[in-house]
Amino acid sequence: MKDVLEGFASGRSRCMYCGDNQGTDVDHYEPLAAAPLRTFVWKNHLLACSGCNSHFKRDTFPKGSGGVPLLLDPTVDDPFDHLALALSVGRYAPLTERGEATIEICQLNRDILSRGRQVAYDTLTVILEAWIRAHDSGDDGKMVGLEKTIREQPFADVIHAMLRYAHAPGAPQLFADRSHLLPILADQRLRARLLS
Repeated sequence: MKDVLEGFASGRSRCMYCGDNQGTDVDHYEPLAAAPLRTFVWKNHLLACSGCNSHFKRDTFPKGSGGVPLLLDPTVDDPFDHLALALSVGRYAPLTERGEATIEICQLNRDILSRGRQVAYDTLTVILEAWIRAHDSGDDGKMVGLEKTIREQPFADVIHAMLRYAHAPGAPQLFADRSHLLPILADQRLRARLLS
């Protein structure tokens, strides 16, 4: 089961909660203590890191009005509907009650994750700069290799945030210190390859 879940996670062993490449556990999204009959339900299993699974989430599974789980389900929920990522500091801000609960339950703003997202942002900047140079020189092989490198980076949420925020109304302000990235992030080939 773990091997199949790893195949679904982009990159290498991606934790479906925090996005780091430390997915070592098979987690029950709805904990067994809360729903023992979902023990063998395929959609109730996620690849997770031991931090999110065993140290933070454990059996925590709060529900809001109408019994809706407050913890985001990464298999059906778009995290960016509930969370905003501040790229420069690598921290999440909640947009909804569910986003706030997910940040708290999985401790998404713990220092190691925030620092990792900052490093990912810097690393992706360098890779994207190399990608546009390869693009401009017509080196398709180099472009494909760099696209693969981007997909393998830890913290896939960072590249997805960059791609989304590049089209946001405040994009020039969001990328004020890296405005040269905006045309790269708008490139349709790059977007198609990374968002597929």
